[in-house]
Amino acid sequence: MKKEEIKILLVDDEPDIIEIIQFNLNSEGYQIFTANDGLEAIKIAEKHMPNLIIMDVMMPNMDGIEACENLRKDNRFNETIIMFLSARGEDFSYVAAFDAGADDYVTKPIKPKVLISKVKGLLRRFKKDKIKDNQFDFGNLIIDRDSYRIILNNNEISLPRKEFELIYLLASKPDKVFKREEIMQKVWGGDVIVGDRTIDVHIRKLREKIGDEFFKTIKGIGYKFVKSEK
Repeated sequence: MKKEEIKILLVDDEPDIIEIIQFNLNSEGYQIFTANDGLEAIKIAEKHMPNLIIMDVMMPNMDGIEACENLRKDNRFNETIIMFLSARGEDFSYVAAFDAGADDYVTKPIKPKVLISKVKGLLRRFKKDKIKDNQFDFGNLIIDRDSYRIILNNNEISLPRKEFELIYLLASKPDKVFKREEIMQKVWGGDVIVGDRTIDVHIRKLREKIGDEFFKTIKGIGYKFVKSEK
């Protein structure tokens, strides 16, 4: 997907924040829409179907958390990326954001270069990373679910089934933060009882075999897959 085809919705009740972010994103060539609160954001999202929504948490009429929850109830927004902005950096704010269905979270004051970098990372999932169904190609790393193969720098790596399922899940949406509960449910299933450290152990093994640069720990929340710049 070309940059000019990507739609981004900015939602914040502070005009100065909207102006700064809009200027920087416009400079990158994206289509930009704006809203001042959660209610307006939902209406504009339904009209324009943005690929990415950058939304403040604390707003009048309807806050970002409630707006995100409402959007996630609509199947049309299953693939829409939602990034939260907030001056609040407490752990409970992070948890509430991800519980509502957020993909990422950035604290204010906003640093434009950092924000643009995060936006580009999140939007990579709209590029054609899939060669075919069930296969991802990240250049030096290929993940093929049909054959349960990992190819890193042209070398095939053998992984136990659960390690493969874990990396495949994380890689399915690069830069999305997967909560520990979601990982446990999708990789091990709700009926399987495993220890609290099971995910951490599997991530450690993947880091040893694939490379530490592909995995990022989000403290108190979970993990995300990061595309290597190599």
